[in-house]
Amino acid sequence: MSHFNDFNNPQVAALPGHLKQFIVDQHYEHYTPIDHAVWRYVMRQNYSYLKDVAYYPYIPGLTKAGLTIERIPNLQEMNNALAKIGWGAVTVDGFIPPAAFMEYQAFRVLVIAADIRQLRHIEYTPAPDIIHESAGHAPIIADKDYHEYLSYFGSIGAKAMFSAQDFELYEAIRELSILKEMPDADEEAIKKAEELVAYRQENMGEPSEMALLSRLHWWTVEYGLIGTLEQPKIYGAGLLSSIGESSSCMNPEVEKLWYTADAVNYSYDITKPQPQLFVTPTFQNLIDVLEEFANTMSFRRGGTYGLTKAVESKNTCTAVYSSGLQVSGIITDFKSDKEGNPYFIKTTRPTVLSLNNKQLPGHGKNYHQDGFSSPVGKLKNINSPLEDLSEEELDNMGIAKGKTATLDFESGITVTGTVKTVLSFLDKTQLITFADCTVIDKKGQVLFDPSWGVYDMAVGEKIVSVFCGAADKEAFEDVVYKSRTATHHADYDFKTKELHKLYQQVRNCRLKQGDYSFLGNVWLKLQSNHHNDWLCALEILEMLEHENIEPLLAADIRQFLEQKAKNEPELKKLIADGFYLIAYPVEQKLVF
Repeated sequence: MSHFNDFNNPQVAALPGHLKQFIVDQHYEHYTPIDHAVWRYVMRQNYSYLKDVAYYPYIPGLTKAGLTIERIPNLQEMNNALAKIGWGAVTVDGFIPPAAFMEYQAFRVLVIAADIRQLRHIEYTPAPDIIHESAGHAPIIADKDYHEYLSYFGSIGAKAMFSAQDFELYEAIRELSILKEMPDADEEAIKKAEELVAYRQENMGEPSEMALLSRLHWWTVEYGLIGTLEQPKIYGAGLLSSIGESSSCMNPEVEKLWYTADAVNYSYDITKPQPQLFVTPTFQNLIDVLEEFANTMSFRRGGTYGLTKAVESKNTCTAVYSSGLQVSGIITDFKSDKEGNPYFIKTTRPTVLSLNNKQLPGHGKNYHQDGFSSPVGKLKNINSPLEDLSEEELDNMGIAKGKTATLDFESGITVTGTVKTVLSFLDKTQLITFADCTVIDKKGQVLFDPSWGVYDMAVGEKIVSVFCGAADKEAFEDVVYKSRTATHHADYDFKTKELHKLYQQVRNCRLKQGDYSFLGNVWLKLQSNHHNDWLCALEILEMLEHENIEPLLAADIRQFLEQKAKNEPELKKLIADGFYLIAYPVEQKLVF
């Protein structure tokens, strides 16, 4: 992206480069009058229904998130509103990789898909869209406990180990969601894409940390309920933005379970309504369950467990030594002793050494382009870990610039060479660089030969943490994987453009509360050229009945819609709900 619009929002401005690459312009002008009508219909339905079943901050939260019922939100307005609660928002192109999504959350930035669902998917779309993201996620963010949970979840999710299968599934889901939103999608292609998603879901092997975390995300952020099992309220964005499932989820057939760490054992299918939902008594409980799960993750466990996960992941991972040194690269091998403690680690391909998530000068990808290897552990006959020894103690052992030293590790590894530099920070030593260095393991196998150049030895008694991704993502240029599949953007034919104009005329009439007399002409055009449409007809009927004018025309339109509901069962609920809203309108003062 050549330019970057931060909407004058501090959270958006603070985003790192590797996340900015996913941001696209909203292109507000691309939304058609039908798109705005879809937004208005869903928001009015939501309001009418959700005021009774949504968690209480939802309705005032709409205003706090800069949303109105009348039109699709403009990103600048949303950012102005969200900034007041320490959040921001950006638009992206469809599904983005889970790790990137999590990181945005950690930076307190809402990721919003720029597209909006088509009229034929008004009740539910598998693709992320602006209704789901802004009407679903944004309003609850005003609740402090909830947004604390969301950003904390992001910071933990950003460190989760993911597998090659996770990426394959992500790609398959993205492709299916794009196909389903195409106006002229090939049924055969959709069927194939659905089969691929099903196949990949069934062949994930043992689920990765990211896969398990995404289940916790799904059962809380997307499909969560709060309160009691008997009378829960909705806070999950997937439910809040689905006018179909937000009502059906309250049926007794959908089992309600208390939300505990056990929810991680329930997988989900994004293409079907949920068979069970989880109820949390409080938002604090969400943080407690997340904390319990985080304690099982590699970034907290480190050691052999974390290194094993890193090797299986085959992605860039970071191993953190107890001295604070961070080694980021593709970890391909490590050795452990009988007690299961790692005593040697090895990366291949370009590797970066960092401290406090900042690359050490001179230790970037170019310098360690073929990988990095180093012992871990304590030295023989020395009680304190090497990283804790004072400058004087190191000097006594020959570890000082220009001196030759031999280090015998408890693991049997021996390092001999001339010390070039010793890097220490905050009373700990992180790195010793040797010239003319030989590294041999207990069997006499050469791990490093003087002819290979300078040897950088990491210092640390233990590997305390292992997480996915690089420590310094900017320096690593960790192009967080970006999909090759672009979302579909429609070209409108003459007939569709004509329909857009009719919707716009109805909208202008409603907003300006002006001349209602031409609504009869709009209706005639709908009848002769756009017989499939139902939403524009419903909007005309709404105005005629509210203004108490042209009763014959109103009766004509109502009869047409009743007949349509009979002939096309999939429209029955949508039209009936439309009639309900005409009879029981959303109070004007709420059309903020």
